[in-house]
Amino acid sequence: MSSSVERFDEKARREFSRYRQTVVHRGELLRHPVYTRVLHWCVAISFILSLLSGFAIYSPWLYRWLTPLFGGGPTARLLHPWFGLFFDFFFLFQFLNWFAPMHWTRADSRWLRTVKAYVTNKEALAPEDTGFFNGGQKLYFWTIAGCAVFFLITGILMWFDNVVNRWVVAVSYVVHDLAALAMLAGFIIHIYEGTAAQPGTFQAMTNGTVTREWAWTHHPAWYAEVTGHDPREDLEQARRRQETEHQTREPSSP
Repeated sequence: MSSSVERFDEKARREFSRYRQTVVHRGELLRHPVYTRVLHWCVAISFILSLLSGFAIYSPWLYRWLTPLFGGGPTARLLHPWFGLFFDFFFLFQFLNWFAPMHWTRADSRWLRTVKAYVTNKEALAPEDTGFFNGGQKLYFWTIAGCAVFFLITGILMWFDNVVNRWVVAVSYVVHDLAALAMLAGFIIHIYEGTAAQPGTFQAMTNGTVTREWAWTHHPAWYAEVTGHDPREDLEQARRRQETEHQTREPSSP
């Protein structure tokens, strides 16, 4: 299965690259090609639409300000399952796209053990064996995968509630809502980590590139793989250059 998935993904990447190429400037590395970025934003947009329309359905009184976005309550109820289907459809291709690099490894377990020092900036670099994705990103990915399955199954049961037992529909509502809350929590963390917590990350999903400094800081093993350089040596060289430039800019004593 893994090899067939990789062949499909490689073919999709080639097809998308025929229409648009990612420009990599000096001092940058290619992080995500066009195909990956298109999938990411399709998944994100369909999830946001599903989330907002779901809130409007869940509590029309509390979220009545959302219903006009979809043309009213009945229309929001009509559109919500379709938004959910679009989310599952696009995530299926993203799942295939990231299936191989999302395999859990011992490096990911080590990353989780040191995550506190990393997120609080007590350590300048992520653990040296952190590859293309770290343990936190993989946990989020597999959480989305599990929630997507729950969304699809429970959504269909609720959509065709006239053909299944009432208790099945009732359980489906609970599971559906719990999956949505898990997704929402992960989504908030994902936005924070991709913007304020790690400046430069958002660029990876807009331009498709990251700076070399970002790469050796957050994914040292991946940086070493694609550049052939030791991330810690490059970090020290960058620090020495900054110190030299700072000393050069300082005015000399009279």
